[in-house]
Amino acid sequence: MADDQFPGWHGTTILGVKRGGKVVIAGDGQVSLGQTVIKGTARKVRRLSPGGHDVVCGFAGSTADAFTLLERLEAKLEATPGQLQRAAVELAKDWRTDKYLQKLEAMLIVSDGSEIYVITGAGDVLEPEHDVAAIGSGGNFALAAARGLMETDLDAEGIARKAMAIAADICVYTNGNLTVETIEK
Repeated sequence: MADDQFPGWHGTTILGVKRGGKVVIAGDGQVSLGQTVIKGTARKVRRLSPGGHDVVCGFAGSTADAFTLLERLEAKLEATPGQLQRAAVELAKDWRTDKYLQKLEAMLIVSDGSEIYVITGAGDVLEPEHDVAAIGSGGNFALAAARGLMETDLDAEGIARKAMAIAADICVYTNGNLTVETIEK
């Protein structure tokens, strides 16, 4: 099959919600190849503890690329313990300027419990408005749902779970098999 005929991997909805002194990052478990679900139980949200400081990360995109980025982020966090923003900026700079890293196709949502950042290969480290961030195939659906749910009395986990359920009902590349990690400062 020629590269231009490859149907492409699709999948992943990652959502970060900050509320009540907690940050919740939730990710679905679906990985699709074209119109076929390859796996429904992938784990795309991870907890890292470099230097004894917990960080929760969710990734969308190529799994191998995301793991490479997570390893680089962990190294940056070990070099700057407890300074997530600095580590994220250093990773984004490397990602944008390193010829090997430039080819990586993934995005990350990271949090240390006090802030949420979206890190992209374009060199962006974005701190989302309204305390909600989302990436991946169903990211816009989850983002819209979570933003609407921020007007309710639900806690961060309740908002994340309900928004992910809405995204799973709309996006064919998102399922309801969630990995949810909570972190607080």
